[in-house]
Amino acid sequence: MKNRILLSLILLCTGVLAVSSARAFGNPPEIGKPAPSFSLMSHEGKQVSLKDYSGKWVVLYFYPKDFTSGCTLEARNFQRDIAKYEQAGVVILGVSVDDVNSHKSFCEKEGLHFRLLADTDNKVSEEYNSVMEYQGKKLSARNTFIIDPQGKIAKIFMGVKPMQHSEEVLAALAELQKK
Repeated sequence: MKNRILLSLILLCTGVLAVSSARAFGNPPEIGKPAPSFSLMSHEGKQVSLKDYSGKWVVLYFYPKDFTSGCTLEARNFQRDIAKYEQAGVVILGVSVDDVNSHKSFCEKEGLHFRLLADTDNKVSEEYNSVMEYQGKKLSARNTFIIDPQGKIAKIFMGVKPMQHSEEVLAALAELQKK
């Protein structure tokens, strides 16, 4: 049973499994509207709030589970491109329902140099319509929000594919920053 659940989570995170039990809760924030504020604990054990990044571009990405193949691939690709994000003045924040200790271990194992935030009660994920139900458990759904320096939603990616997502985000940021 454990192996079947683990395999299902791996397939879920890679985007291979079509999850009929997954469902969204509410509507995502609208482009051009203020991003919902939040304050969550980071893998570093520090409280992180969206308002801490006022005046900066933010990539806020939600993902289902630390240490699963698709989620690891997505995080590695953001890390691979971290210099490009930093050069563009962009902060990356990852959010899942995993706890601080899981995030800390994940960052250490994968050499991640951006913050992962623990949304253990699903509240922020719900505000961003980024919660899904999987086998009776709520997980963060794989969605990404680009937030502009004024704190408004500039771009939304729903149900992203981890393989090419970092490149998609960088391309969108380049277009948005031209304006």
